[in-house]
Amino acid sequence: MLAPPASMAQSDIGPDETNDFDEAVFTPASQMEVDGADEAAFDPDAPFVTHFRPVVEPLGPDLSDLDLRVPDHAVDLEAFEPPLESTDVLKDLGAGVASYYGRRFHGRRTANGERFNMNALTAAHRTLPFGSKVRVINPRNGREVTVRINDRGPFTGGRVIDLSRAAAERIGLIKRGHVRVELELIGT
Repeated sequence: MLAPPASMAQSDIGPDETNDFDEAVFTPASQMEVDGADEAAFDPDAPFVTHFRPVVEPLGPDLSDLDLRVPDHAVDLEAFEPPLESTDVLKDLGAGVASYYGRRFHGRRTANGERFNMNALTAAHRTLPFGSKVRVINPRNGREVTVRINDRGPFTGGRVIDLSRAAAERIGLIKRGHVRVELELIGT
């Protein structure tokens, strides 16, 4: 384990900084050759960390025969894109009036037993199975949201779905309180 130079007092490490001497080998800047630079470029008043640069050391003799090639079946996580959820419409549920519910019910139990979260993209429907995914489209502005059914309702006549406040905000329904929407079942 490397120890910090004697010139570095513990007070030189700020409260949000960590001492990384266990993880890397450092070469003092005064011993490094910098292209086109001379010793005048060394600033003794600069923060301590700027005087050091990580050094990559060769593998030891016990690891020299280690094969570091990436196997053909390896997945490049930088280029990997997970498959998107299917957005194929399973069934057109027609059109109707949507409303929303929020603060007054926030934290109460829904019909499926979970706590209602007005900030989640959920909704109440009279007959669809819990967990169903429904795309709700506001034809007045073209905005849409996908919600998960987790409650029963609405219990006001003429309404087909009650959206959480977050879902209602996404389709622009908060100001009016209710709006005619189109519904599509996209998953169960």
